[in-house]
Amino acid sequence: MSSDNSLDFDWVHLAYDESAAFTETYGFAGNQGAVNLEGILIRPHGVPSRTLYVMMHPASTLQLLPVPRAMAAAGAHVLCAGSRYARNDTACVLEKVLLDLGAYISHAKNVWEYEQIVLLGWSGGGSLALFYQSQAEHPSITHTPAGDPVDITSAGLMPADAVVFQAAHISRARMLSEMIDPSVRNELDPDDRDPELDIYAPGNPNRPPYPAEFVSRYRAAQLDRVRRITAGVKQQLNQLRQLGTGEVERGFVTHRTLADPRFLDATLDPNGRRPDWCYLGKPETVNNGPVGLARFSTLRAWLSQWSIDDTNADGLRSASRISVPFLAIENSADDAVPEPHIRSVFEAAASRDKQFVTIEGATHYYAGQAGKLEEVTRISMDWAREQANRGRQGPRG
Repeated sequence: MSSDNSLDFDWVHLAYDESAAFTETYGFAGNQGAVNLEGILIRPHGVPSRTLYVMMHPASTLQLLPVPRAMAAAGAHVLCAGSRYARNDTACVLEKVLLDLGAYISHAKNVWEYEQIVLLGWSGGGSLALFYQSQAEHPSITHTPAGDPVDITSAGLMPADAVVFQAAHISRARMLSEMIDPSVRNELDPDDRDPELDIYAPGNPNRPPYPAEFVSRYRAAQLDRVRRITAGVKQQLNQLRQLGTGEVERGFVTHRTLADPRFLDATLDPNGRRPDWCYLGKPETVNNGPVGLARFSTLRAWLSQWSIDDTNADGLRSASRISVPFLAIENSADDAVPEPHIRSVFEAAASRDKQFVTIEGATHYYAGQAGKLEEVTRISMDWAREQANRGRQGPRG
């Protein structure tokens, strides 16, 4: 355990048996017939709580980010739960991430004995939280989009008691379909591009503010490119299966994946974001940089995470299958999540008890915005406290 005098940080290790046809992650997490998970439990020193906020991103760690630390500083117990794919989403299969998240929630309820579990889905963790809750309430998945067995119906996932959807997008696949660069004509040569669809090309006559006809054509071309890649992925998987050899998976690179015209044209789905900027920096630089969406992927991970037509983790579908109290929080100057996403998920949510809140002027990471971070923390915790009190008072009529 470590402490900064006001907060305690406890390392959490969970392990469970899982048989796999092949090793998909490098290192201990994918070896020896077991899944090993690591998380950080952050608590205010000496302050008990019956509520635990659980945060997970499918492919990142969260304990160094401002949201969980601010929550803990305000008195909350927060678990930053790392999946088996922490910091490397190359092979990430979201159906398996549900099992990881389920292991943490079961441990929190049965071992730590927390009474209330609140899934706090921030950023890429939002669609994951909805996906988990929908399958915990109505388990239906028995196979991944690639056809591999992963029986969620018999996994015994424990539902959370409430869900917070904070500065979060509809799905990884939806984000990619709206950000991928449609100018790429040859996946093996990212320099082979259609100049009329390359929004970063100096000679492109289409400049912000973009005409509606251009945006429509651009969006259609983005979907076409995603679907071309998906068709190639399925073809390669079928070829590997037909060969019947020990080669069962491949990795590949997808170039130029951050070219959403919204980041150049602030009149498209307007909010308070900074033009020609995004959560990862200058869009043109990020477009083909090493940390772009879906830059490195296996065949199976592509179908689970990035294929708009195959992923099971669609936030709109998932939201329509949850019943627990639901809080949606939109940052009005978000420079990562497009403005329509959170409202669309809120409207799709089947929860009878749901609330929508806007944090005016807040960016995605609340960088330099201590007041905005304090505001969103207070709203989330007050809302969760109210839900817990109602639960202890019994069913509402």
